[in-house]
Amino acid sequence: MSETEGNAELGKKAFKRSKSHFADRVTADGRDGWPVEAGRYRLVVSRACPWASRAVISRRLLGLEGALSLAITDPIQDDRSWRFTLDPDGRDPVLGIRFLSEAYDARETGYPGGVSVPALVDVPSGQLVTNDYQQLTLDLATQWTALHRDGAPDLYPAALRDEIDEVMADVYEDVNNGVYRAGFASHQEEYEVACRGVFRRLDLLAERLGSRRYLVGEAITEADIRLFTTLVRFDAVYHGHFKCNQWKLTENQVLWAYARDLYQTPGFGDTVDFDHIKRHYYQVHTGINPTGIVPLGPDLSGWPTPHHRDELGGRPFGDGTAPGPVPEGERIPARGRP
Repeated sequence: MSETEGNAELGKKAFKRSKSHFADRVTADGRDGWPVEAGRYRLVVSRACPWASRAVISRRLLGLEGALSLAITDPIQDDRSWRFTLDPDGRDPVLGIRFLSEAYDARETGYPGGVSVPALVDVPSGQLVTNDYQQLTLDLATQWTALHRDGAPDLYPAALRDEIDEVMADVYEDVNNGVYRAGFASHQEEYEVACRGVFRRLDLLAERLGSRRYLVGEAITEADIRLFTTLVRFDAVYHGHFKCNQWKLTENQVLWAYARDLYQTPGFGDTVDFDHIKRHYYQVHTGINPTGIVPLGPDLSGWPTPHHRDELGGRPFGDGTAPGPVPEGERIPARGRP
């Protein structure tokens, strides 16, 4: 979804997610030439994109808003990539560019691949540092600790990393990426294999979560963030647009309660813009929705309703505390909320 090239071709050939071409890391020791430094980098995201939303949630939970600035792109792309048309004069106020592709070109002109989010950009040089969505959030949790807020949760605790990695690998293959393989399938058998895989894994996850509040351990971890960004989009776009319609999230008692629990946790739902999500999927993916019509539904009023998951115990932030209020300029407009 984060690729800008070939949107009209989606659904006409087998879907294969590209690996991140720029995999430099911003680390505490600066081993790749990019040391952690407050104010140096800008996180460019689309609120429509689940991969980018992981980084937005992590940044909120860890309290990095003051150290890592945030750029929000227009959910509707054109053939020149993600655009800053939501900003005055159509330019990002910090980077001074109209298109994210300009930061990619500043790093490597004519590189082989599309322009994707999340993207971490070096403000002084205007160059892209990384678009490695898999590693980025892990580094925010483990390399940026000197800039974390007081009370920041440990989203990738060392003692649980093997289990977290195992759970995340299954979630990525069958759920995070599985919905895309189903939605962009080019023939019936390919679609059916992917779709069945999605629901088989969701059933297993529901079984796992039937007796525990979070996926791994007693608190929220990176694994929960990665599952949430797919679940929160499920009924809004994956059920209809991607034909993952064996059942709706709202029809699964365990997963619907789990998703609501996270949505109502500070740092999760306050980053979700359903308006951006729906308009991006239905208007950009013209290969599978050529009319560009955005459906009126689904009914979002259930997201703030009681979930009762706290009866299972657990502490959302472990030994930490909830993040503070959403910064003024980052609040979700009313049209994007339930």
